[in-house]
Amino acid sequence: MGVWQIGTDTLAQSRFTVSALAETIANLHILDGRAAAPGRRAHSRAQIAAYRERLAADPVVALFVRNVVKANWMPDFMSPPPSPEDRTFHDELRSVRQTPAVVALAEVATALGGSVPPALAVPDLPDRVADLTQWVWSHTVRPYWPSRRRIFEADIVSRTQQISVGGWATALSGMRQGMRWLGDGRLQINTYEHPPRDLADAQLLFIPTTAQRGWVAWDQPHRYAVVYPCAGLFAEAGQTMAPRALGALLGPVRAGLLNQLDTPKSTTQLVALSGYGLGTVGRHLKILLDARLVHRRRSGRSVLYYRTSTGDQLVRVQTETDPSSGRRSDH
Repeated sequence: MGVWQIGTDTLAQSRFTVSALAETIANLHILDGRAAAPGRRAHSRAQIAAYRERLAADPVVALFVRNVVKANWMPDFMSPPPSPEDRTFHDELRSVRQTPAVVALAEVATALGGSVPPALAVPDLPDRVADLTQWVWSHTVRPYWPSRRRIFEADIVSRTQQISVGGWATALSGMRQGMRWLGDGRLQINTYEHPPRDLADAQLLFIPTTAQRGWVAWDQPHRYAVVYPCAGLFAEAGQTMAPRALGALLGPVRAGLLNQLDTPKSTTQLVALSGYGLGTVGRHLKILLDARLVHRRRSGRSVLYYRTSTGDQLVRVQTETDPSSGRRSDH
């Protein structure tokens, strides 16, 4: 299995961050039909048709996608971990463009497990891949990036709280499929038979995306990244999964907020998850507090809201008896 050896200093200095490039690569996989988009709206037929036209216009890129872009492995140069200086998508994409062709082709050979198709051995392959990535960004990510970024930032706040409550073992073990904390500074990142890697003196990043499974990336020996699925946040902004009966009882906004508070969340997280404004969320949280359906507590600079036992019971009973939830009571 693939194991990263992570010292206490590396783990203490690791950080969560948002990457527009990583989200764009996740959308490339979805557009190409190599990954599902669970729980959220799939790309429109027009987007998929435009994507196929874009591939048809560049046979080299089409061959690259058909042979190299895989859900389980990709060349390292396609998705490098963001550097501290990167602020925008184009900052991140610059690293892809600047990859020497010989390096890119060597990574393609590794991804394919053998030789590179002769048609891919072109001197401008990194530029062509970067152009396709920029197209995916412009057509499928950039229009929704502000709201999606807020959702990712909310997930980061939630993960950080997990660490403060349960430690790194809890936060890392549930982050992505096949990954778990083994103890003694060992992080299993996948189940492949790869030699262990020592991340001493390296920067370790954790990046949420809408990818179904996620992946790992590195710019050796400086930066390593774990790209993970943004847990439970695939619903479109403004929608809630609250039972209809609960919405009728409390009102749709309060029902949605109460439903989200199965784990402690800040006002900022609730704004991102619900799609409602800060004032609206704050006003309805006060009503839920006054009704003793939620509590609040301070954690560092954040104020976290969470359901009381009464709130838990209310949501549970309504979920078990609501036909729209697809569940029924076993009593």
